[in-house]
Amino acid sequence: MEAPQSVQRPQASDGDFPVLETWDPSAQHHFVKPVKQINEGPDVAKFLTSKAYRDIGIFVMQLNRAMCPRKSVGADGKDKIQTFQIGSEYETQPVESVRKLQEMLARIESYIDEAPPDQGPRRFGNISFRRWYELLEQRVAGLFDEFLPRSVLNFGSTGERDATASDELAAYLLGGFGSPQRLDYGTGHELSFLAFLGCLWKLGAFKDGNPGGDIERGIVLGVFEPYLRVVRRLILTYTLEPAGSHGVWGLDDHSFQPYIYGSAQLSRAITELEPMPLEGSLFRAPKPAQIVKTEYVEQERKRNMYFSAIGFINDVKKGPFWEHSPILFDISGIKDGWGKINKGMIKMFNAEVLSKFPVVQHFPFGSLFSWDQDPKAAAPQQTVHMANQPLSSTSMMPPPPVAAASGTSAPWAQAVSMSSPSGLGPPQGRAPWGPGHPVPRPSQPQAGAAGSQSAVTQAP
Repeated sequence: MEAPQSVQRPQASDGDFPVLETWDPSAQHHFVKPVKQINEGPDVAKFLTSKAYRDIGIFVMQLNRAMCPRKSVGADGKDKIQTFQIGSEYETQPVESVRKLQEMLARIESYIDEAPPDQGPRRFGNISFRRWYELLEQRVAGLFDEFLPRSVLNFGSTGERDATASDELAAYLLGGFGSPQRLDYGTGHELSFLAFLGCLWKLGAFKDGNPGGDIERGIVLGVFEPYLRVVRRLILTYTLEPAGSHGVWGLDDHSFQPYIYGSAQLSRAITELEPMPLEGSLFRAPKPAQIVKTEYVEQERKRNMYFSAIGFINDVKKGPFWEHSPILFDISGIKDGWGKINKGMIKMFNAEVLSKFPVVQHFPFGSLFSWDQDPKAAAPQQTVHMANQPLSSTSMMPPPPVAAASGTSAPWAQAVSMSSPSGLGPPQGRAPWGPGHPVPRPSQPQAGAAGSQSAVTQAP
């Protein structure tokens, strides 16, 4: 699928890298309260041809490429490498739009103090999470009034309206913090928060940042990573169950996107005109095998989103890493660098998040992320994977089939030279990087920790 032609912001470079569109604020717009549309397994095929699916793919790839290190030629004629890390100026000295969202997340986190966990016996999630979520629901309108610009809240105002921008934004923000009914949190909720940020992008909330990668890095490091910290505290405080998880054969019980952006942080440096590298690593980047070394993870989780996610796994799970996280363990054996891991993460995200009914069934659709068909979408192929989707929202998901899916061409296919979602999903104890790249399990990680990478360094 090619990038849509309706993108109103200029491309970042001559490389023609897709960018999520921003809407014209002077034009009237009819907002729609987001509603559930994926009610049965076959509805996933329609989702894969929707405008919402296209826009999610474009936004993920846009953020992903922004996180890749950059190289340029310095005044001395030598290459300079710039990396983008947790705790950098993108988080500590953000633009106004990012700073306001940080403050909003801090306010949301503070509601935990008003809903302490219940001390009674329980088997699953703590019921006090429902009280916390109720507080968020009651206060979301006030949060928007305090932390979002009026230009966003009044976008395309026509006077009498059935729905507003706030209605659509609220649906995705609330959906980004788990389910009070099921007391769980998973990659579908993480996807909802991504959509919340995508809505803000479309409505022009991030126009105060520099285009072409700078503001995207502010979104990932200044908003998405702090959001993950809030979510991780919620999981620990209220013992939230994994939602839509494959159990031991899933990548992670709760998250997926930090592995995308975190692997991009460590990929081979590129110029502003180059596409994402498909293999190779940043000079002196941590080795993938280092994820099994707890002390090293504790050091790197302060800088890198991939290691931060691994660190949270270590916080909540005990025992050998290969035993409780076999897919991540297998990925640690990849020898072609973080670029190869990033490519595989994008492919796996499309197959294991966007193409799985248990994950996307609760995603709502309005005008900003539309259920309408993308006119340039290819028809999904009828495969074993698509045929084995459950018939209703109450159906149990069958075990992943050995022959996995090949659906519609992903909107980011041009950027990573891959289609979706072939060769993914079987619980074989392998990283699902495709049949041409089997990943051996390393019996023992290589010893020795790599040195830390500064924000701006000299290339060798």
